[in-house]
Amino acid sequence: MSVIVGTVHTKIKYGTRHLNGGLKYLIKYIIFKNMKFYNFFIFLICYGLFTTPNYAKDISPNMINGKFQNPPGSPKRSDSSKWSYWTYFKETKKLKINIPKDHIIDENLVLQNLKKNENDDYVAWIGHATFLIKLGKNIIITDPIFSKNAGPLFLGSYRFAKPAIPLNGLPKTNILLLTHSHYDHLDIRTLSKFPYKDANVVVPLKLDKFFKSRGFKNIKELDWYQSISINDEVNITLLPAVHWSKRTPFNTNKTLWGSFLIEYKGKKILFACDTGIGNIYNEIGNKYGPIDILFINIGAYNFKPMFDRSVYHTTPEEAVEIGKMVKAKKIIGMHWGTFVLSFEDPFEPPFRFKKSTEKFGYQKEDAVLFKIGELKTIKEILN
Repeated sequence: MSVIVGTVHTKIKYGTRHLNGGLKYLIKYIIFKNMKFYNFFIFLICYGLFTTPNYAKDISPNMINGKFQNPPGSPKRSDSSKWSYWTYFKETKKLKINIPKDHIIDENLVLQNLKKNENDDYVAWIGHATFLIKLGKNIIITDPIFSKNAGPLFLGSYRFAKPAIPLNGLPKTNILLLTHSHYDHLDIRTLSKFPYKDANVVVPLKLDKFFKSRGFKNIKELDWYQSISINDEVNITLLPAVHWSKRTPFNTNKTLWGSFLIEYKGKKILFACDTGIGNIYNEIGNKYGPIDILFINIGAYNFKPMFDRSVYHTTPEEAVEIGKMVKAKKIIGMHWGTFVLSFEDPFEPPFRFKKSTEKFGYQKEDAVLFKIGELKTIKEILN
């Protein structure tokens, strides 16, 4: 490959009612391990100091004083927006999760369909932002997370919908794309056990260390607008998104985030990083559009009463609007139906997504939804 250019929940079984009691589990963990609170916080401080790189100079035009920035003119979080873990626990505890019976396809059927379509170009949803995208001789996996919780140790949101297939059931994957560092996208446990360490890994700046330390060999970091050619079929460009990065209290925006433009046999697929809406998408549409297929987040947008809206996650309506801005022919909704990350009903996003299509000049079938484990051929999606 050559360059061209935390939240806390209780652990529960999949498919059962979502609960919030992680603080209780944290206390039990500390007691059972004979660790005093001050020792635990000393550990967190040391972890942050010794795992957060200090950059001597800005290495990118998107960096100011060692921190990456969103594109100029992007919306910013209001100073009145205050995150409260207590409010988060209280509000998510109110949610009742009623999982539709057909939301998750049987694992055996998923494996059969992957085998049946091994000679076709396709998209298959594993869950959340994890997809398999087969293009010719390439199988791409995006933001792979197969763990039961999105967070360090036992912390973070727990899945209410299991992955479509187990990690060791993946077909041979030769490209891994990672959009940013948040725990529901960059999952260390998945990377450690990933079966294809020879895959070509493409990441935004300052994220390669997570892969190098886990045995991956072919890793390329990109800044916005840089491109790589994987082989004679696939070219990938990192594009801006309106988001942020953080894994500890000490490394906010120390790693870059971005969306991937995948070019294959005259087709353009834009796999968006978690993003809010911004003028940058008009620029992307003018420079790179039309886009054949856009993948974009449609969940994790409601944080009332903490603040009115998230400027870093689109509402379903804004997702469709971004589709219009980048001149997308089809829009695939993702980042829903797997984890509880905000206060909306977890199955509200797909309804709003479909409902908003006509407002932006689309037909309902242009807003594409998957069941977990569902496979659709590229031809089927674009028809």
